[in-house]
Amino acid sequence: MRIADATALVTGATGGIGQAVARELVARGASLVLTGRRADVLESLAAELGARALVADLSDRDGAVRVLEQAGPVDILVANAGLPASGPLTDFTLEEIDRAVNVNLRVPIVMARLAAEQMTARGRGHVVFVSSIAGKVAAGGTALYNATKFGLRGLALGLREDLRPVGVGVSAIYPGFIRDAGMFADSGVSLPPGLGTNTPGDVARAVTRAIERDRAEVDVAPLSVRAGVVLGGLAPGLFARIQRRGGADRLTRALAEGQRDKR
Repeated sequence: MRIADATALVTGATGGIGQAVARELVARGASLVLTGRRADVLESLAAELGARALVADLSDRDGAVRVLEQAGPVDILVANAGLPASGPLTDFTLEEIDRAVNVNLRVPIVMARLAAEQMTARGRGHVVFVSSIAGKVAAGGTALYNATKFGLRGLALGLREDLRPVGVGVSAIYPGFIRDAGMFADSGVSLPPGLGTNTPGDVARAVTRAIERDRAEVDVAPLSVRAGVVLGGLAPGLFARIQRRGGADRLTRALAEGQRDKR
């Protein structure tokens, strides 16, 4: 799909990845509607990019519906908003579980449902879900996060087939560890040797590439991480043993502590 002259709605626009995606879309000629919780960051970004700003908390049960109503017709939806959910499931309160499932999975479903209706009527459009490598391979200490991101992958692949006949594309982006900004960067956790990182700009370019080339999935991770994803898909038991031997449990514990205040 051609991005120039399209209207794009980007959720989670106040985060590092969201800001990078917004700038990349504007550079390719899109008009933007941006949404996020932090009014000061959102309004500053919107002023910089000539975009409309919709301050919204998508953890509110009706937040997604209100955003789509206020945004008006959009040609591109980038569902980027998300919450960290690292840590053993038993460490989460029921309210924290509801919040993670709502923001990470229900909100993208609702927004895609409403946006797809508009796009189908016009016979054009593209929906992008910013997921995570955790949506392709599981690890100990991330069961809740895995559940929401695996669900997002199923949504993207199924919805892509539903909308293909009417000229609407659907893509999912799977970032690994992102440095400089975002949930992992904010946690302050150091990675063990052998695990590399990417930048928010890498994710943003993957988003625009997926839209323009109608790609079903794009991984944004170093070769070592992508190789692990392949192994995890083919032999999950073996991959789990390799993770345990490599100290993955220490990493997930550190991530859980670093992200606890954002649940």
